[in-house]
Amino acid sequence: MTAPRPVPLVNLPNALTVARLLLVPLFLLCLFAEDGHDTTWRLIAAGVFTIAALTDRYDGRIARKRGLVTNFGKVADPIADKALTGGALIGLSVLGELPWWVTVVILVREIGVTLLRLAILKYQVVPASQGGKLKTLVQMLAIGLYLLPLPDSLDWLRIAVMGLAVVLTVVTGIDYVVKVIKIVSSARPSPAKPV
Repeated sequence: MTAPRPVPLVNLPNALTVARLLLVPLFLLCLFAEDGHDTTWRLIAAGVFTIAALTDRYDGRIARKRGLVTNFGKVADPIADKALTGGALIGLSVLGELPWWVTVVILVREIGVTLLRLAILKYQVVPASQGGKLKTLVQMLAIGLYLLPLPDSLDWLRIAVMGLAVVLTVVTGIDYVVKVIKIVSSARPSPAKPV
């Protein structure tokens, strides 16, 4: 029986993940250009954000379809997501367009889950769940709505989608903590029974 062929670290899905990380500073420069309220720069920022978000949509799909899943990708992909969404949320709050409590709730969950991922690497690499992927999609959509220079009459839409993003963020965060507790407790040896 032959051993499975090792997956190369340098591959298209990992390149897309790294590209997403590199797009974060460019996105932030565009977001804050002209004091952050210039329509043209906001459209450019929204465009850069959309391109970065699309890399998230396709890197995992390509990795699974072509058998290019790596531990680097499993860890770096969610970190790239956090950098992009975190940068956008902080930027929008600095500009006074998104309440800070929303940014804090989302960032606490995202940073907490990322730290948990790193802490349990010795036990298991836990890929993003379907709920986590939905959460990321809704977060990206909500941020996109806040980035676009939409009329005030559509504020309700922005608020509703961001509200859904916050709920999904909290619920999937709790689910992740429960999974981690199960993984760690099952990995510990059970205490010896008295003779």
